[in-house]
Amino acid sequence: MLQRRKKLHHARKKRGLLFKLLLILVVFVGILGVYSFIQYRKINASGRKVITTARTMKDSLKSNDIDVVNAKVVELKNNFASFQKDARGIYFMRYIPIAGAYVSDFRAGVEAGDEMMKASLLGLEAITPYADLIGFKKGGTSFADKSADDRIQTAVLTLDKVLVKVDDIAVHVDKAQQYIDTIDANRYPEKIGDTFVRGRITQVKDQFDTMATLFVDAKPLIKQFPQIMGSEKEKTYIVLFQNDAELRPTGGFLTAYAVFKINKGKIQALRSKDIYDLDSTISKRPKVPEKILQYHTNVNQFFIRDSNLSPDFEESMKLFDSLYQNSSAKIAYDGIFAVDTKVLVDTLQVLGDTEVRGTTFSSQIDKRCDCPQVIYKLLDEIDRPVNYIKEDRKGILGDLLYVLMQKALGFSPSQYWGPLSQEMLKNMSEKHILVYLKDENMQKAVEAINYGGKIRQTDGDYVHVNDTNFAGAKSNLFVDHTIKSETDIKSDGTVERTLTLTYKNPFKHSDCNLEKGLLCINATLPNWLRIYVPKGSKLVGFQGSEKKVQTYDELEKTVYEGFLRINPKGTARAIIKYTLPFKVQNQKDYSLLIQKQPGTKGHAIEVDVNGKTRAQFDLTEDRLIKLQ
Repeated sequence: MLQRRKKLHHARKKRGLLFKLLLILVVFVGILGVYSFIQYRKINASGRKVITTARTMKDSLKSNDIDVVNAKVVELKNNFASFQKDARGIYFMRYIPIAGAYVSDFRAGVEAGDEMMKASLLGLEAITPYADLIGFKKGGTSFADKSADDRIQTAVLTLDKVLVKVDDIAVHVDKAQQYIDTIDANRYPEKIGDTFVRGRITQVKDQFDTMATLFVDAKPLIKQFPQIMGSEKEKTYIVLFQNDAELRPTGGFLTAYAVFKINKGKIQALRSKDIYDLDSTISKRPKVPEKILQYHTNVNQFFIRDSNLSPDFEESMKLFDSLYQNSSAKIAYDGIFAVDTKVLVDTLQVLGDTEVRGTTFSSQIDKRCDCPQVIYKLLDEIDRPVNYIKEDRKGILGDLLYVLMQKALGFSPSQYWGPLSQEMLKNMSEKHILVYLKDENMQKAVEAINYGGKIRQTDGDYVHVNDTNFAGAKSNLFVDHTIKSETDIKSDGTVERTLTLTYKNPFKHSDCNLEKGLLCINATLPNWLRIYVPKGSKLVGFQGSEKKVQTYDELEKTVYEGFLRINPKGTARAIIKYTLPFKVQNQKDYSLLIQKQPGTKGHAIEVDVNGKTRAQFDLTEDRLIKLQ
């Protein structure tokens, strides 16, 4: 009996202890819950202030007033500091099982934001002295009172002192990326209610990684910029104009060229001429490339105007140079910039209508071609047949380029240079401007940020469609091009790809009767087609080519080459099937890099994987598709 009483007493004591522990736990959880709710309200309120301030700061950028932007950034900095202080109130909870992992992710996001805030402040501090050169108003400084030439020179000669901040900015961007990388999207549910969660976190991480990588890649070019602008030694550059209405591998038919010098930031335009003038100065010509004999009707000489044969811009410029060195008009140069008609149109939009040789050029749409008036007027001046010899018929384009260059340099930087520089950066990203610099380090810096028109290498899947119009009038003005990319990943990891390329020309054929003297711009397009895919891919079938399909390796890719014609008011289609040289065991590991052809407006693309549409977009820039 005594033993039984002892056991009962011990059991009661144990239950009492458990009850007390449970009570303490309930009280602790209750207090923690109340505390968490209070902290959540504080964090939520301060977080909303940060978001509101960030939005107003974004709006302040539209004012193009650097003082307003600076004031908003200071306000954002202060609000973020309050948010960060409130957020620290729950950091201790990262040691709590299960919930702690989410608190750790939250902390990582906040600390990444702090590092990016520090990077932004350094960046703003760096650009403020030169604000008006990139389109911001800036008052009350001696720098803003100087002439345009003096402002450029001051910026170029002092920029290297500011660029030391680039390394400091890079440190903060790198720390931010390290914080972001610790966040595990897989611990979150796919959806909460109607809100996608895991995919959104993955998307934000990918976007941040892309931004951070872009900054790292751009850093060498930023540091090289003063030298490119002639800070140490005068630089000479050639500008090539590519007419994308007659599409060629690097963006268009080489129509005109200009030469300019930069010395300590001061730009001097030397000459601007028709490309035919340059061709006439070349007496010794190399052997005609096989592809010109094969696809370029009635052309049996190698002209410099046809030298951009490779889709890789650097390779084409080396071929250009091999001819240029035989010219009696050659000069030593440091680099080549290629621009197409979109750059011309965008420049006119900023600078306004411009008169050359008694003709006014505008960016407005001309109904006669449903294209910008400047394009139609240039074609009308250059290509319309007349019953007399028109001297220097293509020289008007060179004159227009020269006048626009002089016009841009003569205007106040704060008035026009902001929009011009913004359009230039956009056009470089979209490959309407290509850059080739002879200095190897400078060229590597250009290519790192994808401004060099390189055929890129990748570990995953890859495709680049390259079209060439040899003597098909200016029919690329009228032809729409769509691409459907289909990937079939088999159970054994084998990957079969199908590309469907559809070309449509909804406009009627121009009246090309020479005796009538009408403008012949829309005609049958003879399209030399090349598809670049991962090296070692095996062709299964190629439908739609009028000539024998060729397969070969080039630029570390396998190439499928064909030929088709697109008639006015007609449609042409090519269907290419092939297998990849590697297997993909997990569908989520599949990625596809699609490279845009320079000079194209942005082909409509649909990307399907295993029968499901994964992406639809206009290819205005190179695009990396990741399934995860």
